[in-house]
Amino acid sequence: MQHGPVVRRRKLGAELRALRTSAGITSGEAARLVGWHQSKVSRIETGTSGTKPADVRLLLDAYGVHDPQLRELLLVLARSDGDGGRHHWWHAYRGVLPPTYRDFISLESQASAMRTLETTVVPGLLQTPEYARAVTRAAVDGLPEERLDTLVEVRLARQDVLRAEPPLRLSAVLDEAVLRREVGGPGVMDRQLRRLVESARLPHVRLQVLPFAAGAHIGVTGPFVIFSFSSTSDLDVVVLDHLTSSLHLERKEDLEAYTEAFNALLNHALSPEDSLDFIAATAAGA
Repeated sequence: MQHGPVVRRRKLGAELRALRTSAGITSGEAARLVGWHQSKVSRIETGTSGTKPADVRLLLDAYGVHDPQLRELLLVLARSDGDGGRHHWWHAYRGVLPPTYRDFISLESQASAMRTLETTVVPGLLQTPEYARAVTRAAVDGLPEERLDTLVEVRLARQDVLRAEPPLRLSAVLDEAVLRREVGGPGVMDRQLRRLVESARLPHVRLQVLPFAAGAHIGVTGPFVIFSFSSTSDLDVVVLDHLTSSLHLERKEDLEAYTEAFNALLNHALSPEDSLDFIAATAAGA
């Protein structure tokens, strides 16, 4: 995690390997050209080791890659800090957070926009402390209180991306079940719904409710997140969460499929204005 999430390292490594092959250079020759051991080139190409922009420049020079747009794309992949100086604060929690969660937070902190479908619970970026505690307690059975406190602390720290400059642009489609599922008791749920109403009024947050009346829809296959980055769409990634792991989809075909699915969900969902009224009415017990 030192130089960005695994998904970025793998993508950078694959691109560098392809450029080396196109140049007709072996990994051993590449290592000699830049003064490294061959093992370092191999680790970078397989994504098992991060690399710095300066090292990427050395490799690109050795491979005769002078296209400024391509060079900038690969340097973006290598940069360890996201736009706006959002540092890797989550490193302090390495002993608590699994690698997949750290990867997710890294993507979230460096992204310029996030589109998400939530079918079960309120998105983590919009959760109140009480709701976050109830969800975390339910998700991890028998969690010691101290570790529960830490995970809730991380969940709340993640929300800083919505207060950053510039803030993360969040577009979320919430299944009605998210609003109806009573998490933590009536009081906790009431405060959480009111928080959603407040969040929906932020200029960089767009919430749309997918009511039960919409019937079956493409989102029944499960929740997903699409991260986008301001520098280029080539960095976009889809994240699918499972009980014990996360799946990152980077192929153009996958990104197109999930983007189309999200757009279809937007069309089936209530408008942002009607959604805000729907959430407010739910909070009022209507």
